[in-house]
Amino acid sequence: MSRVLKLKPLSRQVMVITGATSGIGLSTARAAAAKGASLVLTARNEEALKAVCDDLTAKGAACAYVVADVGVKAQVEAVAAFAEAQFGGFDTWVNNAGVTIIGPISDTSIEDQRRLFDTNYWGLVYGSLTAVEHFRTREGGGAVINIGSALGDVAAPQLGVYSASKHAVKAFTNTLRMEMSGQGWPVSISLIKPQAVDTPLAAHARNLTGVEVTAPSSVYATPLVAEAILYAAAHPVRELNVGDASSPFFSLIGAFSPWLARKMLRAPTLNRDRAVRTDVPEDNLHHPSRDLRERTFHDHVHETSLASSVQMRPKTTTTLTLAVLAGLVAGAVLGGRGKAKGETP
Repeated sequence: MSRVLKLKPLSRQVMVITGATSGIGLSTARAAAAKGASLVLTARNEEALKAVCDDLTAKGAACAYVVADVGVKAQVEAVAAFAEAQFGGFDTWVNNAGVTIIGPISDTSIEDQRRLFDTNYWGLVYGSLTAVEHFRTREGGGAVINIGSALGDVAAPQLGVYSASKHAVKAFTNTLRMEMSGQGWPVSISLIKPQAVDTPLAAHARNLTGVEVTAPSSVYATPLVAEAILYAAAHPVRELNVGDASSPFFSLIGAFSPWLARKMLRAPTLNRDRAVRTDVPEDNLHHPSRDLRERTFHDHVHETSLASSVQMRPKTTTTLTLAVLAGLVAGAVLGGRGKAKGETP
């Protein structure tokens, strides 16, 4: 078998998506089906999975599902075996399943913290390693796409446990990519890092604050993340940020000036005038949600992202980078000449 990575067009791919019944996972499943990909969807809620698959199948997609908790290694391996039996294997594995806790770390039980890591970190680890093993023997290899977060670079009060899991996801993903490259395995390892996205995340979260959480001012449409995922499925890419252009700069600020990052980064806004609703389904930390929503349609959601679009056009990105660097060099040279002549810069 050739060990050369050659990702297939989406229309010829079989794609496994975890956490496929809401938010980013559901948006990605719908977008991938529209592109002609065959799908293996997994989540903890069989009723919701069946509803999604029935809908996509009715629209002409090849779709199958298997119920699984990604925090259990044997169940993740069963998803891969199912894909092998149903479609002869898979070409892309998307580790999307995730849960959230809102509240101070000191108020979060160890049991809840472990459950969050079982899903957000260990589920992603199990999925990545299972997929990598599959791609070793698959002609052309394949893609592992991990859903991280802008909070994998910086920390956020009230989202400490979630942020910690995304830091771990980033470190694992980057290390796995380096090892795959060093071993010459035909695997593309991508990390997608969304900013605040218009998903039902807060509605599904375990909220320890007792009050509702208000969405931040900059929220991006869920399909933008799906677009980035599908791009990574067909194009080997290291990392994609989804949102505005501030995410990479926040990462740099967090690394070189933590005190400034603390001042700039705000905790989730707690609406202290409104208590957490008790007439909504139970949070999905320990149990699957019963909610089949891709978006929540907050006010003022950004439906486009210039920063994300630029990253998916490498030639444009290179041109812009070179132009900025050229401008900086020219400015430095002119400034130096001015000082040499005794001019006031």
